[in-house]
Amino acid sequence: MENRTEVAEFLLLGLTDDPRLQLPLLMTFLLIYTITVLGNLGMILLILLDARLHTPMYFFLGNLSLVDFSSSTVVTPTVMAGLFTGNKVISYNACAAQMFLFVALIGVENYLLASMAYDRYAAVCRPLHYTTTMTTSVCVGLVLGCYACSFLNACIQIGDTFSLSFCNSNMIHHFFCDIPPVMALSCSDKHISELVLVYLVSFHIFFAILVILTSYIFIFGTILRMHSGAGPRKALSTCASHFTAVSIFYGTAMFMYLQPTSSHAMDTDKIASVFYTIVIPMLNPMVYSLRNKEVSRAFLKVTQMLVFS
Repeated sequence: MENRTEVAEFLLLGLTDDPRLQLPLLMTFLLIYTITVLGNLGMILLILLDARLHTPMYFFLGNLSLVDFSSSTVVTPTVMAGLFTGNKVISYNACAAQMFLFVALIGVENYLLASMAYDRYAAVCRPLHYTTTMTTSVCVGLVLGCYACSFLNACIQIGDTFSLSFCNSNMIHHFFCDIPPVMALSCSDKHISELVLVYLVSFHIFFAILVILTSYIFIFGTILRMHSGAGPRKALSTCASHFTAVSIFYGTAMFMYLQPTSSHAMDTDKIASVFYTIVIPMLNPMVYSLRNKEVSRAFLKVTQMLVFS
């Protein structure tokens, strides 16, 4: 029998081993994380405090902000701590926990984007029935379904990944515990696990994309039949923000996961991962909300309440 020693901890190699880049990267990530926290928690606070934002669209936006804050918090502080202290060791259990939470939260965002597309379909294509279509129970049911499907998917993927044997090398060529770079370290036969990863991710991504594309087809069909100028502009503005976020999110996700681990170029994956782990959670509040007049009015109202209270 071959003598194998199972690893008890992993070493995250990070984004770079150049010491001259450690401080600039640390300051950059600290700035991005600060904006992420303020933007997403601020959005949640505005939605809670302003009754005019108690609508289905902002209910989904509030959940999206919560997911973005949580997914960034799962990864970014660990990256900053490694850059600051130089200690990039993570225990086996901590690696599994980080991977589980991140995969689950990314899955929730995947389905939230699909739910938001359906909400926009109901608002644009069925405006007279919007209040009866997007009821409180429907919105809550959709969000709970997003969480249930995503956490179940995370259980399957992380269980499958950590059922593999890890021996000899414990150096993860990444800045956090993601499935492809961790799976690449296994000394087991990874063929079945790779297929499970590709099929599961493909199913969840393409199902959500199918919902989004179908919603857009009906939305654009409705816009083309509109006669007034203001209606199409408003609908297109809403769709443009959502489509921008969708393109960035699904582009990086498919690039990362829909290929075998053996064909991954780890340095390229790191760059792609920075977008969906650190940058996208910062951008989403701006993409969806900062140019929104309702959010601007809510922000001014809450600011006045805090100043004059």
